[in-house]
Amino acid sequence: MSALVVEGLRRDHGAHTAVSGLSFAVAPGELYGLVGPDGAGKSTTIGCLAGLMRPSAGSVRVLGEDPMARGSHARERLGLMPQEYSLYGDLTIAENLRFFGQLFGLPRRAFDERRARLLGITRLARFEDRRADALSGGMYKKLALACALLHRPDVLLLDEPTNGVDPVSRRELWALVHELVGEGMAVLLSTPYMDEAARCHRVGLMHEGHLIAEGEPGALTDALEHEVFELEGGEREVLHAVLTADPDVVAASPAGERLRVVVAPGAGARLAASLAAHGTTLRRVPPDFEDLFLARVAA
Repeated sequence: MSALVVEGLRRDHGAHTAVSGLSFAVAPGELYGLVGPDGAGKSTTIGCLAGLMRPSAGSVRVLGEDPMARGSHARERLGLMPQEYSLYGDLTIAENLRFFGQLFGLPRRAFDERRARLLGITRLARFEDRRADALSGGMYKKLALACALLHRPDVLLLDEPTNGVDPVSRRELWALVHELVGEGMAVLLSTPYMDEAARCHRVGLMHEGHLIAEGEPGALTDALEHEVFELEGGEREVLHAVLTADPDVVAASPAGERLRVVVAPGAGARLAASLAAHGTTLRRVPPDFEDLFLARVAA
């Protein structure tokens, strides 16, 4: 049985539709990533799964139950780390953990054991007397994750957990997430960072409330029919003008000192001939998730 199921989810905000026709499922021991830019509908989807928002249409199931139904135990088996700040800034790390332990109704012995383990794996033990509002972005996120894990949930929802986090803490957070998944936890994670998609077992690429691609990261990029090139030589301003005017160029963006372009299937040879007159050569490169997103949005 899938741990999370979303079927035809629609969520309206007044005249604005945040999510429309969303369907996917997440299995136990799977890391599923909702990947897309701000405003794509990722947080709304997580809010519906957490039982914080009622769908306008469609349904969500957490461990087979509607999280908003009366008598449902889904939220007791669910861990949530929201995007916005959710801890008590005037409480220390130790006090925040104690508060959430009491909120979950944990017996003293179970709380002490889990608190010690979580402080250890998040490397926050030596900072437990520091107030939450004095923590760095990375330390704050790790504390929020520790609080969400105290009751040992079967399902974990993470809304942009690495946003605003330094590179070292970002790496540590990902290592912890993979450890939890390896223990059998179902994890749904949202991120605006395309490079993080490759860290997930499966991803749903979101744009304006819709899934525009879904599957294993490697399989999705391998199946991209568009061609991707890096340009070498030529004047940057001239190239921008030529590329902007070419209907077969889906996207052009800087790649270090070069330009990276995504072009329509089969258009690479013609583009190469066109740019040769400007002293520019094309080198084909493997597509990444950003290329995939740009190609799917342009389709």
